Amino acid sequence: MEKFFDQVNHDLLMARLAKRIHDKRLLGVIRRYLQAGMMMGGFVSQREKGTPQGSPLSPLLSNILLDDLDKKLDARGHRFCRYADDCQIYVQSRRAGHRVKDNVTAFLETRLKLPVNREKSRVVSVSRSNFLGYSFVGKANPRIRCSNETIKRFKKRIRQLTRGHDREAIEVKLARLDRYIRGWTSYFRLAETRRLFADIDSWIRSRLRMCLMKQWFKPRTRVRKMIELGLPVDEAKGYCQHKRWWFLAQLHHTRFAMNNRWWHKRGFRGVRFYMERFANT
Repeated sequence: MEKFFDQVNHDLLMARLAKRIHDKRLLGVIRRYLQAGMMMGGFVSQREKGTPQGSPLSPLLSNILLDDLDKKLDARGHRFCRYADDCQIYVQSRRAGHRVKDNVTAFLETRLKLPVNREKSRVVSVSRSNFLGYSFVGKANPRIRCSNETIKRFKKRIRQLTRGHDREAIEVKLARLDRYIRGWTSYFRLAETRRLFADIDSWIRSRLRMCLMKQWFKPRTRVRKMIELGLPVDEAKGYCQHKRWWFLAQLHHTRFAMNNRWWHKRGFRGVRFYMERFANT
């Protein structure tokens, strides 16, 4: 729906509230809440439609108004998921998708007086859908996954947190990275793609190894550090010949010296670790 919270019709909403609330004083308070003035350009203007955004009452009122849509979809036997003004409806074919889309659009615009954003509303395969950051993979037994856009945003943020030229201590990076990953996995705990999370963890560890290589800028520093990590002297000397940081981070000897257990001791838990923890709670 297009600018949903700005388009809510007060009369339609109050009529639905009156069916459930018989206290006229409470109804009057809600009506005054909806019509409270708003500041625009230094002037207070009367609100003729819409609900105040940011208020905890607005999402509740929106669900009351859209309850008619939920009942309509239930009556027709559709599988759907709605969060506030975002809704996905699942059907068997593309033809059925276009038919349902047209019917729902007409219902929203005629019965509820809510304009539909036709640019964002579309009929696509579930594998190409994006709902609150989630999508699906597979047809016979679909599984929940993170959408492609979600993974792109996640990796972009990881790149920002794992820059190596800022000379920031690796312990500080790991602490900040752990907080972000823990919060991210808490939201996307429903995803069922363990292989993807294992690949992401491997990529993050490569980013961290690259950070250390950039901090060990001088060749003799890299050689000394790799010897301290347990590499033989002859193999450690190979690290003084390159300044291609990603190449050095991907070397077999680098992965062996800074393996998963080594990073776990330093404080890096990873996406898969928290996904498994949240799955058991």
